[in-house]
Order: sequence, then structure tokens, then C-alpha cells
Amino acid sequence: MSEKIYRTGLVLSGGGARGFAHLGIIKALNEAGIYPDIISGTSAGAITGVLYADGYKPDEIMKLLDSHKTLDFIRPVVDRVGLMQITGIIRILSKNLRAKTFSELKIPLFVSATDLNNGRIEYFSEGELLQAVVASSSIPVLFKPVVINNIHYVDGGVLDNLPIKPLEGKCRYIIGSFVNPTGYIENVQSLIQIAERSFLLSMSKEVHEKAKRFNLLFAPPELSNYKILDPEKSEEVFLTGYNAAKRKLEEPEVLKSLREAGVVS
Repeated sequence: MSEKIYRTGLVLSGGGARGFAHLGIIKALNEAGIYPDIISGTSAGAITGVLYADGYKPDEIMKLLDSHKTLDFIRPVVDRVGLMQITGIIRILSKNLRAKTFSELKIPLFVSATDLNNGRIEYFSEGELLQAVVASSSIPVLFKPVVINNIHYVDGGVLDNLPIKPLEGKCRYIIGSFVNPTGYIENVQSLIQIAERSFLLSMSKEVHEKAKRFNLLFAPPELSNYKILDPEKSEEVFLTGYNAAKRKLEEPEVLKSLREAGVVS
């Protein structure tokens, strides 16, 4: 039996609080009549992806996440393997996810996480949801690894921050949302700033290497003005993604490619 081919796939990068831009981009896509049939995400993209695949609309996800401030998302701990815990994200997902397993989601989903023990990327698409999403979001050094079946996992962005691979060969049209432009910063002084900046730089190379593998890629450069660990400006980040997507979707070449692929009429 041949493998199912989906019409539209959506890939969501990591990016911490910049992930609110994913929601703005998805809202713009939906308003244009574009709805993903399958999703692949890592870190912030995994969180956005799992809630959207569970049936929540972008504005509803904003309300779920935006009601929590920085210390609700992350909590300092004294630990040899991580400076913080993602207690808030665990609470939000535990309380609001209707699906408990991948198979219960309304839209098929892949979640990438980095296997520290074997030094490889892993794409979760079956079994229990919560642990896979939390593992995908655990930025190394800042957050403790998540142990699944005796394997230690950290943020999927370490090895694959723009996880298009699970969707290649499965979709007629693949859309990407990349929220990690690096830009210039004046000072990098604290341990957390250094870890955050180093992680961003390691992830940024992916957009250049993978851009040609997407039919359509959103990568708003204005997002470099926002920190990945500060959700206080979530509404601005959301609007940045939304406005960038609206502009791009109005470009004649983009409209032509969407129509030729049958993504829009």
C-alpha cells in the first residue's frame, strides 16, 4: 500500500518566546484559506504544533499561553544538569491538551527531540504526547533533559531546528515558519545570555541550508528584536508574524505557486 500524500505540510522551528510568531503566521494562513494537513515542529514549534493539531485556533492558543508570565513558564532550580525547569509549560499542556497520544490528535504531528545518549535526532509521531513535547522544548544547559525510555532528550533544535525531513515525500506543498533570525546585540554578559545567544547562532544556519527545500518559507527578520526567553512581548511577536505572513501571501509569485499546487483556489 502506498504512503498517503498530504496536500499541505507545515514546519515550525524552535525559538522560545519568539514562537508566538508561529501563531500569527498560522492565523494569516488560515485567513487565506490555507490549513495544514500535517505538521512537524520542534521546541516552541512543537508546543504550537501540538495545540493547533489538538484543535485549538491560533487566537485560542495565544490566550492559553499569554496568560502566563516568564516565571510561570520557567523556574530556577539548583541542579547539575539544568538551571531551570519548564514547570509552566507542563501545567498548561497537562491542563489543556485533549489528546493524550499522537493518534488522538486531529492533525498528524511530528515532534523532534535530540537524543543525548546516542547523539542523534529523533522524530516522535506516536505514543504519549506530553513528554515528547517537553523533551523537544528543553534547551540544553538552561533546562533539565527529559528521560523517555532511559534516553535523555533535549531541545530538538540542537540537531534539527527546522524539521522538514519527516514531511519530505509526504506532501505536495511544504510551508515553513522560521523564527530565529540572529541580528546584532550590544552586550552578552550573563550565563543565561551567553547560553541563549550560542543556541540561537547554532540554529540560525539551518534557514540558509534548508530554504530551497520549502515551497514557501516565512522568516521575519524583525524577530531578532525579541528575546527567546521573554514572553512579555508576546502580542508584538504574534503581530510581527501575522503581518509578515499577510504581506508575503499577497506577493504575486507566492499566490501563483499556492494556486498551481491546489493549496488555494
